[in-house]
Amino acid sequence: MTSTVSETQTTIDRVALAREIGEFLRPEVAERDRSGEISVAAFDRLRASGLSAALVPAEFGGGGASHAEMGAVLRELGRHDPSTAVAFAMHTHLVAAQVWRHHHGIDASAVFGKVVGGAILVSTGASDWVGSNGSAERVEGGYRVHGRKAPASGCEVGDVLVSSIRFGGEVLHFAVPLSAPGVRIEQTWDTLGLRASGSHTVVLEDVFVPDAAVSLIRPAEVWPPLLNVVIGAAMPLVMAAYLGVADAAVEVATTLLAGRGDDATVQTVGEMLNAHVTAADLIAAMFADSADLRFANTDAGAARILSRKTVAVEALIATVRHAIEATGGAGYSRSCALERLYRDVHGAHFHPLPRARQLRFSGNVALGHSPIG
Repeated sequence: MTSTVSETQTTIDRVALAREIGEFLRPEVAERDRSGEISVAAFDRLRASGLSAALVPAEFGGGGASHAEMGAVLRELGRHDPSTAVAFAMHTHLVAAQVWRHHHGIDASAVFGKVVGGAILVSTGASDWVGSNGSAERVEGGYRVHGRKAPASGCEVGDVLVSSIRFGGEVLHFAVPLSAPGVRIEQTWDTLGLRASGSHTVVLEDVFVPDAAVSLIRPAEVWPPLLNVVIGAAMPLVMAAYLGVADAAVEVATTLLAGRGDDATVQTVGEMLNAHVTAADLIAAMFADSADLRFANTDAGAARILSRKTVAVEALIATVRHAIEATGGAGYSRSCALERLYRDVHGAHFHPLPRARQLRFSGNVALGHSPIG
């Protein structure tokens, strides 16, 4: 699908592609919410459409999409299928971090090549954070690693695991194929919402990680600048997926309530819209601060992104809560999409950083301390 054609390139309407995929997925979303099965077909379509490689710069064979454009793609997917959108955001944010590296003169061609070739990247960052977990031992030519990584969204459809492991007082960052010997998936994801995101546990049992697969070795208890990059690249994209959930709730509620004029309903709908606009504006500001993945690597920038993330999450949840309140019993019933959307939107709480930890992070930075005290 194209919107304009110039002498040098065709401009792809990626949001329209996301809409087509979302409309294809929508009829099975409720059933997958019950079964907890990730949509393999969704990721096949994301690959085939070029959306999985859209963020890769054009000179490396990708789509050359902007950071904000990928946010719009995730928002559209989230409107139709929150589980797929959030799982896809995990892949997309890893690509975004590599684009940041490229813009700052660091070679990211190897990862770009894998993504253009169809690889889906799987992150374990939320479970690793600063200190990571698991264990590693030095062997000839690399390391033997052991650990359990959860949640790992999309692991059942993924190709490359991007993870870290504790190595004494250090942390090793590495990538290995999910098909590598010793890597297996335990189906542990049984949750309130986002049930079909495939966020199971990846188990690493005596997995060989060659030296060439280790991208960084750092102190385990010191705040790493790498995570400033991850926050700036990832959080706008992840929150965009949840903004799509709020979009869907507003659409359902206003459709169900069209023509109603009683004071309580009108006021509650107004509250819903205020929360929705607040969330959308905060997420737009996150993308603006990220400067199309050219932002400076600073603790202050990460703190600002995380502050907006916390307030945006509160507004996103309030949006769906007001939608249910306005529609009354209809919205509370499992026969209505609002019930599932309300469960799904609460997943936004658990991406780094949850509110209490974000407050300490931002407070530490403002007072001149390390983000982790």
